[in-house]
Parts: sequence; structure tokens; C-alpha cells
Amino acid sequence: MQLIDTHCHLDFPQFNIDRDSVIERAKNSGITNIIDVGASIESSEAAIALSKQYDFIYAAVGVHPHEADRLKQGDWLLIEKLISQDKVIAVGEVGLDYYRNLSSPARQKDVFKRFILLANKFSLPLIVHCREAEEDVLSLLKDNLNTKAIMHCFSGNEAFLKRCLDLGLYVSFTCNATYKKSDNLRNVISLTPRDRFFLETDAPYLAPQTMRGKRNEPAYLKYLVAELASILKLDEETIADETTKNAKRFFNLERCQ
Repeated sequence: MQLIDTHCHLDFPQFNIDRDSVIERAKNSGITNIIDVGASIESSEAAIALSKQYDFIYAAVGVHPHEADRLKQGDWLLIEKLISQDKVIAVGEVGLDYYRNLSSPARQKDVFKRFILLANKFSLPLIVHCREAEEDVLSLLKDNLNTKAIMHCFSGNEAFLKRCLDLGLYVSFTCNATYKKSDNLRNVISLTPRDRFFLETDAPYLAPQTMRGKRNEPAYLKYLVAELASILKLDEETIADETTKNAKRFFNLERCQ
């Protein structure tokens, strides 16, 4: 099987001890591409550095909503320079998070809108984080987005899925679909058009059920494939083939390679 981990954070300190080994395990498990997704300016810079070190890794540049209050006006010029670098194929991870509110909602919305406009400017896909902020996220996307967008780590209900699909958004699923109490998420997966979703680990977070509580890594994407095959009553090769094609198309990876 050939798989793409469309969202992980290999630049995070959880991988400092054995990052090279984690990446080698990913390659050996059939991961053909990894998108390392920035969560701050520093993280975005590190993601770009990784993409330059490994030919099959690409980067996304963004600032997580938790970090919105830290951004200064002068940071936006640097962010644009980062987005324009080689092997940056998306803007993200950006969005709204009202669950923890580590940055003020007003500031989160201002930063999110500016990143939406940057994705438009550079004609790049947008990777969206949304937690307990569905109405504001959809409103800002509807009013400002002129490019493709993915609702990462989708965990909403059927109604939210429909609204996302109606806006033309894609969704991606993580290994939390393997958790014993994720019946609602598994139902949502069964209702998602097969040409509108792909896979991610969000590593180091959300390890699959058999490793729950441990560090996640791209090689574990195979556990999500097995779960989706069970949910959708398809063989694992079909899941891998379809989600890989969806991700390549969405992120223009065929153009990059």
C-alpha cells in the first residue's frame, strides 16, 4: 500500500530523540509523502527545514489558534516569506479553538481571516483547525475563502459534515476513529463521499487504540486504514489507493514530484 500522512508535526520536541528513525519507519510502512504542518512561526520554519532534508516530506505554514495572541504585526511579512518557499504546499494549521481559549476569540478570528486571505493570495490549500467553533469557522470560510480547504481531524456530527461538504470543503480523519467510544465518528465516516476525504495521524497526538496514551507517528496510519476498511466494507488497498489519490489531487503533489 502507498499512503500519505497529510497532517503531522514531526518538528515537535516529542520527536527530538529519534526523528530520523520515525521517518525511516514511515517510509518502510508505505508512507510515500508526509506533510509536516506548522503550528507557530518557529514550527513552520522547522517544518520547512524538514522538507528540505527529506525529499518526500512537504511543509505547511501556519499558526495554531492557541498561538494567535502571540503574533505581532511585523510577523506577517515573515509568514509570507515562509509561505513562498519551495516545498510549502499549504497554509495551516489555522482556525479557531474555543474549547481552551488560549487566545482571545476576537484575536483568533482576526488571525484566521488573515491566513484565509494568504491562502487565496498564494493559491494554496488551507488546513483548518476547528474545535467548538463551528459557526464562526464556517462563516469566515464562506465569506472569505477562494481556494481549497480541508477540515483537519474531523470529529463533528453529521449536520456539520453536511455543511462542510456543501461549502466544498474536504475532511480528513485521524486514528481517533479507532477508539472504542468513537461510534459517532465512525458513522460520519460512513456518510462521507469517498472522493472528499483523506488520512492523517496528527502525530504526535491521537495514537490508535492499541497504542493509546503513547506517541503517535506516521507509520501508524495503517491502523486507521484497517479501521476505515472495516467501516466502509472495502479492502485496505482500495482505501489506501483512493485516499492517496484524493490527497495528491488536493495538495497538487503530482505537480510537485
